[in-house]
Amino acid sequence: MALDIRNLSFSRQILPVIAVIGLIFAAFYILSGQPDRELSDPEREPPRAPEMLADEQRVAGSGVVEPSSEVIQIGSALSGLVTGLYVQPGDRVAQGDTLFTVDDRAVRSQLREANAAISEARAAIAEAQSAQATSASQLELYRNVGDPAAVSRSEVIRAEGEASAASQRLQLARARLDAAQARAASARTELGRLTVRAPIAGEILAVNIRKGEYVSTMGGGSQPFIEMGQTQPMHVRIDIDEEQAPRLAMGEAATVSPRGASDQQVQARFVRAEPLVVPKRSLTNSAAERVDVRVLQVIYELPADAVGDKGLFRVGQQVDAYMPAKGAE
Repeated sequence: MALDIRNLSFSRQILPVIAVIGLIFAAFYILSGQPDRELSDPEREPPRAPEMLADEQRVAGSGVVEPSSEVIQIGSALSGLVTGLYVQPGDRVAQGDTLFTVDDRAVRSQLREANAAISEARAAIAEAQSAQATSASQLELYRNVGDPAAVSRSEVIRAEGEASAASQRLQLARARLDAAQARAASARTELGRLTVRAPIAGEILAVNIRKGEYVSTMGGGSQPFIEMGQTQPMHVRIDIDEEQAPRLAMGEAATVSPRGASDQQVQARFVRAEPLVVPKRSLTNSAAERVDVRVLQVIYELPADAVGDKGLFRVGQQVDAYMPAKGAE
């Protein structure tokens, strides 16, 4: 039986076919978009409370390992090329050790100019003192003449003027000496500022400059030039959510483990709690987490054998911590 196209009805024959095709396509799309519900092990081990607090009241928090001095960000007081870099990450320095130097040729030139001005001013002072002494002697001689007719009044006036001019030249030379000495002192101060030294004894954590680079004091860089801190001992800064902070038993030790390694736990000694409650910056990506939460930051000291090259913790590492709550036995 031949199909007569002229007898086809769009509403009774073609439209139902289109609807069936659309239904099949929709079912295929829905089935292909279903999430993978296959169970798998987590990529990293979740935090786990220590056995002593497993059935007790406790407060949990996350934090970051930091030096006991906190991280000190080293900059430069003056802009210029780095002419010397004397530290590398991991080096230990004493207070006052040179970290890096900035090009000081222009400042040294200013110091030489100031020293030359000092020498010139001292020579001018010696000349003015000699002229003052000569004019003073001449004036004294004129004044001691017994016969008024022997020395004219004009000669006395001229001698007085020379003595006054010599005194003024001496004062000017001394003022120039003071100015030159001030310029020299300023140049020496600038030379000292071009040598950046360690403010405390500690460990170099990061070096973000290289010899020959230009460093600027305008603050345009995203990283400090050098980061250092006192890593003996090491601290960990734990964030306690504001609603949990009143429950925390202050002064008690905390059980701290590296993020993703909850089976490796150490006891950290309580150091202090910061007096200021600050906005939370470390987010856990939990769906129930509030982004406007404020946190109490509590500082604990890590044991010496748990830090360093052979330990579990390094500066900047994230950690999980559990602390006893008030009323816990």
